[in-house]
Amino acid sequence: MKTLKQYILEAEKKGVAIGHFNISNLETLKGIFEAAKRLDVPVIIGTAEGEQNFIGTRQAVALVKSLREEYGYPIFLNADHHYSFDKVKEAVDAGYDAVIFDATGLSFEDNIKVTKQCVEYAKSVNPDVVVEAELGFIGSSSKVLEGIPEGVRITEEFLTKPEEAKKFVIETGVDMLAPAVGNIHGMLKGGKDPALNIQRIKEIKEAVKIPMVLHGASGNSAEDIKAAIVAGMSVVHINTEIRVAFRKALVKSLQDNPDEVAPYKYMKEAVMAVEKVVEEKLRLFTDK
Repeated sequence: MKTLKQYILEAEKKGVAIGHFNISNLETLKGIFEAAKRLDVPVIIGTAEGEQNFIGTRQAVALVKSLREEYGYPIFLNADHHYSFDKVKEAVDAGYDAVIFDATGLSFEDNIKVTKQCVEYAKSVNPDVVVEAELGFIGSSSKVLEGIPEGVRITEEFLTKPEEAKKFVIETGVDMLAPAVGNIHGMLKGGKDPALNIQRIKEIKEAVKIPMVLHGASGNSAEDIKAAIVAGMSVVHINTEIRVAFRKALVKSLQDNPDEVAPYKYMKEAVMAVEKVVEEKLRLFTDK
């Protein structure tokens, strides 16, 4: 089977994107996998630090690896939003296929320094590990929001700058870059998220010449996401939308079946709700 990096480079050439979906439990993983398998497209499973701690680092690796081996399927595991070298090291040592070091809280120079350390360590353990970094702050919580996350500014002067992105990529050696281009983590209550800056995506892509990742795509319009993919995004992250779908379906199932105590029965609707959202997103990302 091809490596994750090879699949990402193929997506980049084709002008499509690979879907990245976070999980906190087996039920969400099942819904994502069934949707991807139906469309026959590669898929990335993400666990941010909190999700990884809840599932278990090696347990998450074992779950995804078991699906890949049993079905011969291109499903990969990414350590999403890890905030220290030690947490990145833990994921790499456990066998994750990819890691994201998020040092947007540090200065530009310190971000470069620690990101480079993460890249060098990951590649020394497994040259095929995909290492991603972030440049520009878009918030840190995947939930439904009343407004723009605290500390996030989406006006043009605060977005990731192409010249800084180029310097960052050259000095760190990362495989992928997640820039701030008007995107936010989470999604706004009662309406669509702010429009993405497609021109800035094009400018950064031209500067860095590596695959780019759109974080916080929950709540963005289909038109914006398609335009972002055409402009240079090769991986798209969705988390909040599947969390919301899962919770709504689970609440309804419990209300409709108040006496049911078998989790595999009352969880069924929640799994199907996740599957539906993921299939819609994957069709959007891949023109399926």
